[in-house]
Amino acid sequence: MTISSKVAAAAPAPASTPDSARQGTQIRLSGVTKDYGLASPAVDAVSLTIQPGEFMTLLGPSGSGKTTTLNLIAGFETLSSGTIALDGADVGTLPPHKRNLGMLFQNYALFPHMTVAQNVAYPLRERKVPKDEIARRVAEVLELVQLPGRDQNYPSQLSGGQQQRVALARAIVFDPAALLLDEPLGALDRNLRGALQMEIRRIHREVGSTFVFVTHDQEEAMNLSDRIALFNTGRIEQVGTPEELYRRPDTLFTARFLGDSNVFDLGEAAVGTQATWEDHIWSVDPATVAEHPGVKAHGAVVVRPEDVRISHDPQAVAPGANAVRATVRDLEYMGSYRTVMLDVGHSRQLGRARIDALDAAFAVGDEVTAWWKPERQRIVAA
Repeated sequence: MTISSKVAAAAPAPASTPDSARQGTQIRLSGVTKDYGLASPAVDAVSLTIQPGEFMTLLGPSGSGKTTTLNLIAGFETLSSGTIALDGADVGTLPPHKRNLGMLFQNYALFPHMTVAQNVAYPLRERKVPKDEIARRVAEVLELVQLPGRDQNYPSQLSGGQQQRVALARAIVFDPAALLLDEPLGALDRNLRGALQMEIRRIHREVGSTFVFVTHDQEEAMNLSDRIALFNTGRIEQVGTPEELYRRPDTLFTARFLGDSNVFDLGEAAVGTQATWEDHIWSVDPATVAEHPGVKAHGAVVVRPEDVRISHDPQAVAPGANAVRATVRDLEYMGSYRTVMLDVGHSRQLGRARIDALDAAFAVGDEVTAWWKPERQRIVAA
């Protein structure tokens, strides 16, 4: 299916793309390893299946292996071991140009001496597409990325956001099996970045292709992805939807990497219907205990700041809630809310609660009770 037929068939701004409408390629990684001969492999036995038409984000800190994994999929790096398959066909030994994958980089990689139309047409000319077909497809894809009428401009005459749209148009004009995006928005300011995130998501929905997106930005990953593969030291820590990773992390690394967390280390204490931290005994909802085997060896209670309530009066704590004494350390105004920084428990561990931006009931030095419902916590492997 060509770009033009995909656009013509696309529903306007759907909430999500039905599986039946997706036209992308399945990408399957099995035991993928890249070893440079250092202390540990850059990518260590990674297995991951990206479904047709899915927007999969490879997320993680610098050096976690996400970009190397993307380069292995693209063919820019050679495998040390494992397999990479596109729709069941092993492509692990194929050079990049034979994998039929589109690639979008952070630095645009546009030819400065070529016009917008010439840049976008380049992969079509390389594939010996007839001139009339090239002109039609270039016009269609420039319409898709909302750059009609800019075909005769040069990259130097465009803003950074417009140049990235041109690079995106070039990456999808030849109907690649999948589109690989390597931190494409990293060089843009926050507002423009947010606008282009929406555009990338819209284009993904319209063309129905498989997108594999690399970023270290948690918010970007949460906004864009159908699923996220979270990388840590060359391995995948956890895979799931943004909501699954945020609300149901399996490990402390996941809980801390995606959003703020209050963490209460339980050490090697057994977790059953109760958990003990310092001299506090808290109720445990079994549904909140991660299935990760590491939980039994060393667990931690994780509570998101938005799930923590604070009160001057201990009697105001909801029945059945878990509670701990705390002192207000600081207050941070965040526009739509305030973050209350807390010294929690006897150890005065840093904690956070989120309150309404207009709530002026708390001040630095106040003694308070912090509390939350057991079903709003998560017991993870630490």
